[in-house]
Amino acid sequence: MTPQDLTYIFTWWSMFFLVGIVFLPLTLTLFKTFRDGGYIFSKILGIGLTAYIVFLLAILKIFPFSITSIIIALTLFSLFNVYIFKTKNVISVLRKAAPFVILEEMLFLACIVFWAYVRSHEPSINGLEKFMDYGFINSILKSTYLPPTDIWFPPNPINYYYFGHFIAACLTKLSQISSNISYNLILSTIFALTFVASFSLGLNLFTARINKLRSGVVAGTLSALLVTLAGNLHTLYAFFEPYIPAEKPVLFWELRFLPLTLFSNGYWYPNATRFISNTIHEFPLYSFVVADLHGHVFDIPFVLLSIALLMSFSFQKVINITRVLLLCLLLAIMYMTNAWDGAIYMLLSFGTLSYITFSSQKITNIKHLFSNFSKLKTPLVNLLQYTTILILGFVVFSLPFNLNFKPFVSGIGVLCAPQFLIKLKSFGPFLFEADHCARSPFWMLLVLYGFFYVFVFIFLIFLYKNKAERKQKSSLFTILLISLSSLLIIIPEFIYVKDIYPQHYRANTMFKLVYQSFIMLSICSGFIITYVIKKINNIALYIPTAILLTIVLIYPWFAIFSYYGNFKNYSGLDGTFYLKDKLPQDYQTINFINKNIKGQIVI
Repeated sequence: MTPQDLTYIFTWWSMFFLVGIVFLPLTLTLFKTFRDGGYIFSKILGIGLTAYIVFLLAILKIFPFSITSIIIALTLFSLFNVYIFKTKNVISVLRKAAPFVILEEMLFLACIVFWAYVRSHEPSINGLEKFMDYGFINSILKSTYLPPTDIWFPPNPINYYYFGHFIAACLTKLSQISSNISYNLILSTIFALTFVASFSLGLNLFTARINKLRSGVVAGTLSALLVTLAGNLHTLYAFFEPYIPAEKPVLFWELRFLPLTLFSNGYWYPNATRFISNTIHEFPLYSFVVADLHGHVFDIPFVLLSIALLMSFSFQKVINITRVLLLCLLLAIMYMTNAWDGAIYMLLSFGTLSYITFSSQKITNIKHLFSNFSKLKTPLVNLLQYTTILILGFVVFSLPFNLNFKPFVSGIGVLCAPQFLIKLKSFGPFLFEADHCARSPFWMLLVLYGFFYVFVFIFLIFLYKNKAERKQKSSLFTILLISLSSLLIIIPEFIYVKDIYPQHYRANTMFKLVYQSFIMLSICSGFIITYVIKKINNIALYIPTAILLTIVLIYPWFAIFSYYGNFKNYSGLDGTFYLKDKLPQDYQTINFINKNIKGQIVI
């Protein structure tokens, strides 16, 4: 990489390092039971809370959106964290976590450098949805107050879930690096945060059960690899003659087996995300490769932070109003970034709160439930209180955004509705549309998610045979993640949210739901492979596990090398430099406008 690009990366990393240090006392307090003190989450927590305060001040017209407002917010948070440092015993947590703090910071920097290097071989902000995402970021950067102006319909505000783009604008302002460079640095940072945060989750899920640090590192590494770099079992098709993507996919064993052409048979990596007809079932690596800074990508770090916070709740079995309010804010941030995630993790939050409030009650059967109902009154009241706070807090924190937002969802469609309901057309929010019947073939679902459910099945058998293991806090939280993930995979087989895609009516619903399933199941699989497979200690499981891991982890070879031209052309981190050759006059005009015209303009 060039010295200039390395300077950009070092400046960017330094900014995140300082933000993380500012929020470290709060993080160590929240994750005091975590073996690593939740170190990596200090960065995510820092950018999320800081951006929200700046957003709130700018949208209420109290303070303009500027680097000054960002620094003021960080200063106030630093004072708050100094107070926590002085009043809470965070030093002991930090000492215990020190080796992992160093390891995670090194991993974070290495991942930023790695993905920045990858992006520097095709950094262009061009194609798919990159132009729109870049336009939103630039519109926000030019805004004095919020909401930002829609780049296509000024002076109307952006009617989209733009909070992730707002965070990108905050980071761009704070770093003083221009947006055509920061676009690729932001993508590299999300990649790095995803890898290290997933590592932390896998590590702590394992060490909550048994304090074997070396095995915990293995569990964390597997979770990180699966969340960040894995594909699905569709890469089996790389061992066979290629099929034409436009045609209906055939069973891979009906094709000619060509193992010797594994890396030269023309396997087309996007097919793994468009396997089931008229649907989308992406996963993080595909998003990182194609490089759209879309809401579902921006939200990955906050998703992992929310899972970590809920994991912390379940491990400590302690709920207090302050932590529930923090969870409300995170749910609002996820909603404003990628609306589906707010709903999904509201469900996980409710499940976790239910588990904690009822975990002290020993109910063995239905008769026992009714005979002890009086003892359940207190947990039920507590759950109702926490759920009410959760929902009201979420509504309040997301209200400033919703005041200027008009949803483009028009109802919940029922798939394969019977004829009498189709004649009715609708009932409340439910829609019954003709010719809207789609089901995913079971064998295709196995190709997409079979890898995970092999280990889920092994885990459930293991719990069935080992009663003591069922009571372990890591087992119970893993079951919560698996249950929600399975529900998210099932939902698009029965209903869809009607949006702007009339022909591909369930595509977006499936996309946003199973994306989260992939993340949660990947975290669980890293833990299951390391703990359960090792605990069973049967060579009959080791070999299939190694084969399955190989199949999903060769996906980066196809995707990264294909999109980035086998790393033959280094272009640097400037996302708009491609215009200099393709549209030189436009390139000069853009540079002139950016240099000489300030504020929001309409041309």
